[in-house]
Amino acid sequence: MNVLKIATAGSVDDGKSTLIGRLLYDTKSLTTDKLQSIKSKSEQLGYDYLDFSLATDGLVAEREQGITIDVAHIYFSTPNKSYIIADTPGHIEYTRNMVTGASTSQASIILIDARKGVIEQTYRHFFINNLLRIKEVVVAINKMDLVDFSENVFNAIKADFEKLLAKRDYKDQKITFIPISALNGDNVVSTSRKTPWYKGQSVLEHLESLDNGDIYNAGTPRFPVQYIIRPKTEDFHDFRGYAGKIYGGDLSVGDQVIVLPSNTTSKIKEIYVYDQKYQTASRRSSVTITLEDDINISRGDMIVKANDKPTIDKQCNAIISWMDTQPLQADNKYIIQHGVNKVLGKVENITHKISPDYSGIDTSASLLHLNDIALVNFKFNKPLYYDAFKKHRTNGSFILIDSLSNNTVGAGFIQ
Repeated sequence: MNVLKIATAGSVDDGKSTLIGRLLYDTKSLTTDKLQSIKSKSEQLGYDYLDFSLATDGLVAEREQGITIDVAHIYFSTPNKSYIIADTPGHIEYTRNMVTGASTSQASIILIDARKGVIEQTYRHFFINNLLRIKEVVVAINKMDLVDFSENVFNAIKADFEKLLAKRDYKDQKITFIPISALNGDNVVSTSRKTPWYKGQSVLEHLESLDNGDIYNAGTPRFPVQYIIRPKTEDFHDFRGYAGKIYGGDLSVGDQVIVLPSNTTSKIKEIYVYDQKYQTASRRSSVTITLEDDINISRGDMIVKANDKPTIDKQCNAIISWMDTQPLQADNKYIIQHGVNKVLGKVENITHKISPDYSGIDTSASLLHLNDIALVNFKFNKPLYYDAFKKHRTNGSFILIDSLSNNTVGAGFIQ
């Protein structure tokens, strides 16, 4: 079954958690005890309706304040798809959480309060979607019931949002505008009679129609080796396989490949999933590959097609989302975790800090503080084999790890 991961974004009280709760309720994905808990809590709060945000706001502080603080992952399924929703906070002080939740998502829902329209936080949410190359973006204009389901209000907000499109550098994004009332369920799972002027699909209908194959980067297979398979049995005495997950494209038996960093060439001899042989392995498949030649390969090496090598270099420029209370500055050293590969990286310089509200850049920045985003130049102690993030989301990204605390302190997107 297809799995679609979706990131949500919206400002305080725009209704992200309510929308997700409504999706769960209308698709009958809430357990009986969870539904009863929502009913009881809604009554305690004096509501004459079910507060579906209680289905997702799991932390005590979230329930008390009525806001989302941490990234929550919610799972539900329909007969056609399985969904993972990353419910991310919309506050500026939780920018790092938004980046974390959206970094592995294939689609995004940006909520806008119909009474407030496009605000500064909307700029930030769209900036992150653009930065992370999220191809399918749903702009859900929520609380339409509070503006009498006005077509004029919807069109005015849509026009304001479309002005943002000129500022983006990722032109392949598809933007879909949907008027909704998350509280009442209008245009969430099914289309509503209250918006006869809207001829499009509901939120769920649109998500159901998305083709996952069109969302992923395709055509550039990367196979980072995670394990070397050497069975200690008589039947497989000479077996030498390389296990990992294929990203970005398909690999087939007979493909001419290069092993990095040695640049040794060979051909794919066999492809296994457990004990079953396959002629072709599609992207995102976890497989074991054997080669026609006996090559010295270690964990962290990468197998790629011979005519499609990535960049191999000891330096790169990357946009960094900083996630630590201790600032990043020039000459700082970090462990760079790039897929299964680790190298030591040094910050050469901060080229400029980027304002996620599209207000410009700051070329004088010498430090990055918590939630800052900037273009940074790195040098490594040994070569990395990488692609630009816009070409390959998996092979174009990495995380920064503090070598003393072992904490993840930043996320990088290679330019």
